[in-house]
Amino acid sequence: MSEIRQQPEAPTALRQLAGGERIDLHVHDDHQIVYAAAGVNSITTDQGTWVAPATRAIWVPARTPHAHRAYGETALHLVGLTDNPLGLNKPAVLSVHPLLRELIIAYTDDPSDDSAPRHRLRAVLLDQLQLSTEQTALRLPAPRDSRLAAVCAILNTTPADNRSLSALGSAVGASERTLSRLFRTEFAMTFPQWRTQLRLHHALILLADSHPVTTVALTCGWSTPSAFIHTYKQTFTTTPGQRRAGAPTRGAKY
Repeated sequence: MSEIRQQPEAPTALRQLAGGERIDLHVHDDHQIVYAAAGVNSITTDQGTWVAPATRAIWVPARTPHAHRAYGETALHLVGLTDNPLGLNKPAVLSVHPLLRELIIAYTDDPSDDSAPRHRLRAVLLDQLQLSTEQTALRLPAPRDSRLAAVCAILNTTPADNRSLSALGSAVGASERTLSRLFRTEFAMTFPQWRTQLRLHHALILLADSHPVTTVALTCGWSTPSAFIHTYKQTFTTTPGQRRAGAPTRGAKY
């Protein structure tokens, strides 16, 4: 990874990022909640890449080198914390229920505000954060084995590639059995589970850039738009059409 920029504290801020804009690799002494109220944000560390739509936030523990990338016009809300109410010591994707969403947006509206009402708002935010659950479906771990990395690179370039693990193994010089073992030992998931995560990752990015749902479905490897919509709704409890604008539907169930 590139040179790490030190930030003594995790800033609380609202940053408006254009599609494709990046925040270079950096580290800070505090924990941070990263929430994109519009658009899609991804965070990359040496452990992998985490991506989150507007129904999710990303937890970044203190002293974790990380970089950001925005997909689509992104409103990035950053909340710095000295405490760790969830006890998480690695990056994670968290569910954001409607009240927590509004608290994060309100708290980052004016980071310079040091009033008593804002301190009370922070206390409620921390209480509500403890109701969040970790979402495992949006992480793409970083492969260590070169054969596994080669397979991941092929499908990351062309997520619609429907070749079997055996055929992909032939392309990279590894047996299906070896690759299957590597997916389980390095990623703690099966090859089909990882491929679905990869396709959802790419789908979120394309939706953030306003591509039609049918185009997204076929580009990412689903046989039909309805199959994509079904998988998306199972994962995010909403449809891809409802999320193309970025912000959650008011009253949606999370």
